[in-house]
Amino acid sequence: MSLEPIAAKIRTFFCHYLRDTDFGDEDDVFASGHVNSLMAMQLVLFVEREFAIKVTNEDLDLANFNSVLRVAQFVQKKQAD
Repeated sequence: MSLEPIAAKIRTFFCHYLRDTDFGDEDDVFASGHVNSLMAMQLVLFVEREFAIKVTNEDLDLANFNSVLRVAQFVQKKQAD
């Protein structure tokens, strides 16, 4: 799957939780303070369910989940494996 359809789904997920927040695909949503640990877990569960991948303990690196682009790249890599 190409990156844009993956990013679009992830963008929609973030928009649902960050309703009144402007952010770009490369913006670090954790550094901005808009994401808490509960939302982070919801993001992991969403990624697993939506893209039919398994997120392992080794995958739980903030760098894999801190922006729309990084999550999309992570998903694309996991699907290729």
